[in-house]
Amino acid sequence: MQAVDAVIRTRLHSDVPLVRQIAEYIVAAGGKRLRPALLLLSAGALGYAGAQRHPLAAVVEFIHTATLLHDDVVDASALRRGKETANAQFGNAASVLVGDFLYSRAFQMMVDVGSMRVMQVLADATNVIAEGEVLQLMNCHNPNLSVAGYLQVVRYKTAKLFEASARLAAILGNARPEVEESLATYGMHLGTAFQIVDDVLDYSGERDQIGKSLGDDLAEGKPTLPLIYAMQFGDAGQSGVVRRALETGGRDAFPEISQAIEATGALQATLDTASAEADLARLALQALPASQYRDALLQLAAFAVDRNF
Repeated sequence: MQAVDAVIRTRLHSDVPLVRQIAEYIVAAGGKRLRPALLLLSAGALGYAGAQRHPLAAVVEFIHTATLLHDDVVDASALRRGKETANAQFGNAASVLVGDFLYSRAFQMMVDVGSMRVMQVLADATNVIAEGEVLQLMNCHNPNLSVAGYLQVVRYKTAKLFEASARLAAILGNARPEVEESLATYGMHLGTAFQIVDDVLDYSGERDQIGKSLGDDLAEGKPTLPLIYAMQFGDAGQSGVVRRALETGGRDAFPEISQAIEATGALQATLDTASAEADLARLALQALPASQYRDALLQLAAFAVDRNF
């Protein structure tokens, strides 16, 4: 991970000072670096220790960071990872343009790897992520979104880059097709579990721990799984409160919504769904030989669910 961070620092360089300033601001804010870690651990599990794993791990982090820059503009977010968002600090226009810089820098770096398969996987993933962003936008303020519709957004918007990270490791390690698919399946379910728990923390977390304001999803009218389950499991009054809050947006009903989510068992049902995804991720790892890297991937699936930040 230190080697990946060194690549990130080097490749953030630009002759345009504002590009450097914003890119370094968002990367220095930290984050879990789960996608690069997933690529490195998957490569280790396949016995690959070549130099290309570090730039590709940096590529997926750049793509992820670019999506964060754009997301925060779209969502008008003011806080991420406990700091002001880049758009709050530097303005929307600069954040969008530097996000574009990170996308294009990521593609420059993947070209350097010299693998058409690598380029195909990352190009496809980036396209699907963009589709997921649009799907989420279309579903804002829609209280009729189904569980299947919610999961489609998660698979596209979040899980796809997890899936791509694991698949890239398999490509680097010249894994058999069935092993590549198993790792990709692991990444997809891991990313899904991770996002579902993020949606839980929007109603149950502590602001200082999760690094953002509670109720952001509700304020934006996003029908996340805790809200969908609360409408399914709740009585007419509880369901009506959630429905109206989604249709109008805003945080005014947040205390009432949180109470409805807890009372209906929606929070536990959502966590159970995340746990089921983590179980499917662990199951996919049976295709890998026993190693400390596979053990770490198993632990990563547990962390995706059992966390408070």
